[in-house]
Amino acid sequence: MTEATEATAQPALKRVMGPKLLLLFIVGDILGTGIYALVGQVAEEVGGAAWLPFLVAFAVAMVTAFSYLELVTKYPQAAGAALYAHKAFGIHFLTFMVTFVVMSSGITSASTASRAFASNLAEGFGWDLGNGGIVLVALAFMVLVAIVNLRGVGESVKLNVVLTLVELSGLLLVILIGVYAIAGGDADWSRVVAFDTPEDKGTFLAVTSATSLAFFAMVGFEDSVNMAEECKEPRRIFPKIMITGLTLTGIIYVLVAICAVALVPVGPLAASETPLVEVARAGAPGIPADAVLPFISMFAVANSALINMLMASRLLYGMANQAVLPKPLARVHPFRRTPWVAIIFTTLVAFGLITYVSLDSSSDVVSALGGTTSLLLLAVFSLVNVAVLVLRKDRVDDGRHFRTPTWLPVVGAVASAYLVLPFSGRDAIQYELAGLLLVLGLVLYGITVLLNRRLGVRKATLDPAKLDE
Repeated sequence: MTEATEATAQPALKRVMGPKLLLLFIVGDILGTGIYALVGQVAEEVGGAAWLPFLVAFAVAMVTAFSYLELVTKYPQAAGAALYAHKAFGIHFLTFMVTFVVMSSGITSASTASRAFASNLAEGFGWDLGNGGIVLVALAFMVLVAIVNLRGVGESVKLNVVLTLVELSGLLLVILIGVYAIAGGDADWSRVVAFDTPEDKGTFLAVTSATSLAFFAMVGFEDSVNMAEECKEPRRIFPKIMITGLTLTGIIYVLVAICAVALVPVGPLAASETPLVEVARAGAPGIPADAVLPFISMFAVANSALINMLMASRLLYGMANQAVLPKPLARVHPFRRTPWVAIIFTTLVAFGLITYVSLDSSSDVVSALGGTTSLLLLAVFSLVNVAVLVLRKDRVDDGRHFRTPTWLPVVGAVASAYLVLPFSGRDAIQYELAGLLLVLGLVLYGITVLLNRRLGVRKATLDPAKLDE
């Protein structure tokens, strides 16, 4: 059977997602670890005006979303940034690196979630575990995620709806507590407009540094393009729904940040690994909201970790299956039918990241891992914004796809690239972690080339459309 015949023999994905389910998917994918864990670190960079970095991050995400909208309605396939880079530049190694970076961002995101999970678990049960205990719980949680992944539990759209509502409930609870405290005169509005930046940074650098961290809370919208083949009329519904989903989450994040700094001084907020619990405790001391919120937070970040590790292991499996990474990584368990070697490998990488950052007493673990996630994805977003302009020469169908104004991808590429560079005020640990992951990718790629030559395997050609198969 030829490759073309094989492709046509495969059934098409079922188009089950209408506007409402797609909106819930996008909102649910964006909500999670970022806002639950990092609002304190963002406030530490800029002071009480912690809402501003979230607003700027929202603007950069929205500009990039317009580029994704043009590409997903032009090429409604489930492959995302790797497909767009492949079509725009046609360079095999670049496509590989984009795919590997996206995979790595999933591991760093899940690692961030595991640390946040451990901190909320300790807070919820009132345990004083110390840094060592938190690390052990985070590693145990990653083992649990790997076991679930190995069992082959799939995330259905209906389950995503439930998880989204739980994640959303925690943030709405914080906003309601904020409104209650404000109405009672217990909020300090002077903090909301106060800039208290580190001595070694001016206001602009502090805002961009905080934005590069706050951007971690906005990522996730790009994952929705992988659902294009399962959406009803994607060209028609995607633009309106993605913009609506991003806008809703942006508004929620800004309101949460305002409530947080109005109720809790920046110092205690930044020092806590469970900042929203501090907000609930300060805003409603007579209501046991602070006892419930850690468990809602655990549920939210656990979902983020599982989704990201599922994505990372499948991408690794897909690359190995196409002979662009060592073939053993593509091994599938005979009974569970899951990519067990890829799952173990990505889990070990997460172990290394969590342990490595935790040993550095000068770095905040959550902000280091979360910042690395945004660093990796902003590099991809910069490339996607350029790809939009390059692919303008590729005319498809009758031109009915969404078309973003030309100046938006230019702004998106420049803004994303700036937030990647050291000038934006990023911590060095983020570049260190990103560099280690890229070196790992290059080593695996080099080993694969040598093995393929020894085994006489023809030169592999990475097909982004087949990465999830």
